[in-house]
Amino acid sequence: MGRGKIAIRRIENNTNRQVTFSKRRGGLFKKAHELSVLCDAQIGLIIFSSTGKLSEYCSLPSSMEQIIRRYQRVTGTHISKQDNREQLHNEITRMRNETHNLQLSLQRYTGDDLSSIQFKDLEELEQQLEHSIKKVRARKYQLLQQQIDNLQRKAKMLEDENEQICHWIQEKQQVVAMEQQQQLGIELKPVEEQQVMEQFPFSGEEQPNSVLQLATLPPHFYPYRLQPTHPNLQDLTLQYPGFGSIGTTPTND
Repeated sequence: MGRGKIAIRRIENNTNRQVTFSKRRGGLFKKAHELSVLCDAQIGLIIFSSTGKLSEYCSLPSSMEQIIRRYQRVTGTHISKQDNREQLHNEITRMRNETHNLQLSLQRYTGDDLSSIQFKDLEELEQQLEHSIKKVRARKYQLLQQQIDNLQRKAKMLEDENEQICHWIQEKQQVVAMEQQQQLGIELKPVEEQQVMEQFPFSGEEQPNSVLQLATLPPHFYPYRLQPTHPNLQDLTLQYPGFGSIGTTPTND
C-alpha cells in the first residue's frame, strides 16, 4: 500500500515544519551527491532555512567559490566589491555631530554654558523648561494622590478589622460574664441556706411553746434579790429561802 499524496503548501505547525525541513534537506543532499558521483557533475547547493541558518553542499573536488566563479563566467554576472570606508566615515561623522548637539542641549537644560545662547533661544529654552516642570508636577501629584488613596483604603480596612475585633471581644466578655453569674449563683445558694439556718436555730428541733422561752437575758442583767430587812417579807424569806431570787416584787398587804 503506497503512501498518500501530500498537499504542497506551507506547513503551519512550527515543529512539523522543522522536522520536515530536516528530513527533506537530508534527502536533497543525498540526491545531489548521487547525481555528482553517477554523472561526474559539479554541483553546488545552498539552502537557507526559515530561521536564516545556512546549509550548503559542494561536489568534490570542487569548492563553493570555484563553482560560484564558474557560474559568473558562464552567466556574465559580476558581483561588485563596494568600498564601504567612505560610507562608514560619513556615518561616524554624523553620529559625532548628533552627540555634540545632544551634549550642548543637556548643558543648556542644566543652566551651564549659557553665554553663547541668543535671547530667542533662551526664551524657547525657558518655555521648554516650564512645560517640563508642569509635566513633572502633574506626575508628582498623580503619584501622591495614588499614595493617599492607598493609605485611605488601608485605614478603612484597619477600621473594619478593629470594629470586628471589638465586637468579638464584647461578645466573649458577655459570654464570660454570664458563665460567671451562673457559677456564682450555684455557689451562693448553699451559703444563703446556711445563713437562713443560722437565723432560725430551732430548725429541725422542737419549737418553743411561747415567746417567753425565746427571750434571753442580756449578760449585764442581774436578778433582783430581796433583802431580809424589808418589812412583811422577813418571814417569807425565812420560810422560803429562794423567794428573794424571783424577778417580781410582792406588794404589801
